[in-house]
Amino acid sequence: MPYSDSLGSLSAQMPKTFFITTAIYYTNSSPHVGHAYEMVLADVIARYHRLKGEKVFFLTGVDQHGQKVQQSAAKAGIAPAEFVKDITQKFVDLGKKVDVKYDEWAETTRERHKKVVRGILQRLFDEGQVYKDKQAGYYSVRQEQFLTDKERGPDGEFGLEWGEIEFREEENYYFKLSQHKGWLLQYLDNRADAVIPDFRQTELRNAVEKISGDLCISRPKLRLDWGIELPFDKDFVTYVWFDALTNYISFAGYDPSQSTLSSQPSTFRDKWPALQVIGKDILVPAHGIYWLIMLHAIGFPDDQMPQLLVHGWWNLGGAKMSKSTGNIIDPFVLAEKYGAEAVRYYLMSDIATGKDADFSEERLIERYNANLANSLGNLLNRTLNMIGRYGKGELRVRADYRREVAEDPMNWAKAVAVYMDQLDSHFISLALDVPFGCAVLSNQFIEQRQPWKIAKDSTSNELLCATLYTLAESLRIIAILISPVLPKAAQGIFDQLNWKMELSGKEERFSLADAEWGKLPDGHVVGKPVPLFPRIES
Repeated sequence: MPYSDSLGSLSAQMPKTFFITTAIYYTNSSPHVGHAYEMVLADVIARYHRLKGEKVFFLTGVDQHGQKVQQSAAKAGIAPAEFVKDITQKFVDLGKKVDVKYDEWAETTRERHKKVVRGILQRLFDEGQVYKDKQAGYYSVRQEQFLTDKERGPDGEFGLEWGEIEFREEENYYFKLSQHKGWLLQYLDNRADAVIPDFRQTELRNAVEKISGDLCISRPKLRLDWGIELPFDKDFVTYVWFDALTNYISFAGYDPSQSTLSSQPSTFRDKWPALQVIGKDILVPAHGIYWLIMLHAIGFPDDQMPQLLVHGWWNLGGAKMSKSTGNIIDPFVLAEKYGAEAVRYYLMSDIATGKDADFSEERLIERYNANLANSLGNLLNRTLNMIGRYGKGELRVRADYRREVAEDPMNWAKAVAVYMDQLDSHFISLALDVPFGCAVLSNQFIEQRQPWKIAKDSTSNELLCATLYTLAESLRIIAILISPVLPKAAQGIFDQLNWKMELSGKEERFSLADAEWGKLPDGHVVGKPVPLFPRIES
């Protein structure tokens, strides 16, 4: 989260809400597995912060305006409003399918959003930061801006990040982007964690150095009418940036009539600034340049800039997934085939945050069977069966043993500290190594202690009880730690342990404060084992 808080006095009365966003998804086509990955990544981070006892505001949604939407709707033979309604529902359905729990859903056709967009544009126009001009030159269709020779690479060509390039001449409105270049460079130099991972910040700074022109922010209605009308010229609509990017504050309660952050409603100040989870392809220039400069231009101070968490891509066969080439993975088919928990676990465990990875259905099956079915699932089944067989389903253990860290073979205090360190740094896959590593150790502990042999020695009853308690207590803590990634599996483990049954099915059943040794009481009766992770037969 941000490195300082100049508005500390304003929020001293209550803890700040942890605010996290995904990018909003463009409604010109159906979602793919990359959308599912970003949604789940943000959801896991949000669940982790709730696990720590924090208030959380998780915002995701869809970008419904724009030329590509208008073109796609025309191709389908329906009105844009009808077209985006169908695609929007698919993104809503995707969130449900992969068990994503957000607090607010953004749709850029909503009036509350349009009001904020128009208010910001009017203010910038009144301040002389938006002007009308005619421009001719090479134009990036993807990034919606005219390009200059500074954007050309060493080979004289425009880079792939600019997408399709065409020559265009048109009168439009422009935002004075270039006058903020010096500020953005200084901001990035002063804040080492403005963008994470750090190599993405270096990439962004290099791009900022090349800023030369201003940003086209409109389209004539004669060419595009599916957008928000400019408040100062009814012949134009705003295009892309001041519409789509503004959602991050419009749906968090920002009031465009207030020119300073300190005068914003407390409901907005309590949330802002946000951690924004985005793909590497929309860091430059959209979020890293346009969005940060937009916020600066409307009065957001440096220490209230959002932090950008930039993730990589899921590739297929070493190449980026693309609908045009047909190499995409449908997340609905995937979740229907393997279940949401298997998909969530694979997407979080088989990629390093910030890096690319190659999607493999074989790897999904392999990881699921090895770590969920064989290791954790087997541990749960063995433990409950042994407690039932040797303890009649009841845990019997001395109070001093429950408090004795030396008898905790997993050293949970250290394990939880490592887990938190990794998740605080957004390294989900490394954080998962903690509970699943402890599951491996617990299975090894069973083989070392061999409870079935101890049970035959009537003088070793105390050791048997301590062994069974160790396994049950380890499972309880494992459930807490996997809950951000595997919420249903965590509920299943607690259900079978017969623990906190009054909160069964509710997220508040889990708290990181409970991830300490010795919470299960003497005499606690566990439930019956039920297969939690049936093996996937390939």
